Amino acid sequence: MKLMKHITRGVSSPPRRVLVYGTHGIGKTTFGAMSQRPVFIQTEDGLAGVETDRFPLASRLGEVTAALAELRAEQHDYRTVVLDSLDWLERLIHSEVCQKRSVESIEDIGYGKGYVFALPLWREVLNTLDALRNERDMEVILVAHAQIEKFANPETETYDRYAPRLQKLASALVQEWCDEVLFATYRVHTRTAIEGFDRKRVQAIGTGERVLRTSERPAHVAKNRLALPDEIALDHRVFAAYARGENPQEVAETQQL
Repeated sequence: MKLMKHITRGVSSPPRRVLVYGTHGIGKTTFGAMSQRPVFIQTEDGLAGVETDRFPLASRLGEVTAALAELRAEQHDYRTVVLDSLDWLERLIHSEVCQKRSVESIEDIGYGKGYVFALPLWREVLNTLDALRNERDMEVILVAHAQIEKFANPETETYDRYAPRLQKLASALVQEWCDEVLFATYRVHTRTAIEGFDRKRVQAIGTGERVLRTSERPAHVAKNRLALPDEIALDHRVFAAYARGENPQEVAETQQL
C-alpha cells in the first residue's frame, strides 16, 4: 500500500476533550450539565440540585470503566460524557493500585513507584474516552478541583500557581491528552488604599462574575487549541460557539434582531 495515495486535505473538527478545573462550588459541574445531551459518570457526590442523567455514584474504578464500556457498546443518544471529578477518580485509581500491590497506601510503594503504576490505569480510562469521542462522536468533559502548587520556572524564581488537584504525573498525562484545559475562577480587581503614615493596603474587589481562563499564565495552568480569547464566560454555550467557529457575541446580537 502506498500511503501517499491516502493523504487527505481539510480541517478536522472532532468533539472536544475538555478539562475544567477550579475552586469548589464555582460552577464546573453546571458547565458540564449545559453541554449537549450529557450523561455524568460520578466519582463524587456533587450533582445535588443539578437535573441531568447520571450513572450511580462509583465507589470502585471498575464501576467507572464499566460505565464507559456501556456507553461505548450500547445504543443511546448521549452526545457528551462528563467525568466528575478527576481528583476523586484518582482516589479510586490509587485504591486499585494498593489492592493489586497489597499495601495500605500508595505511599507505601517506595521511590514514588506507586504513582508510576497508576499511569496505565489512567491511560485505560483516557483510551476509552477517546473511543467514545472517535466512535460515538461524544464530547468529553473532565471536571477537577484546583490546588495551589509551587512551580519551579527555570527562568524565574519559584512561584505559586493554580493547577488541577492531581498527582503531577497524572496531571501532566491528562493535560497533554486534553484539547482544552480551562481554569474556572472569579473575576477580581484590586484597589490600593492609602492609610496613615503613607502605608498602602491592597483590597480585592469582586462582582461574583465567573469566567474561564483559557491560556496559561504565571497564576494558572491552561491551554486551548481553538485560538480562544484569554477569558470567556463560564458557560458551555459560549465555549461551544467558539468550538464551532462562531463568535458568541455576534450570535447573540443576531438572535436579538
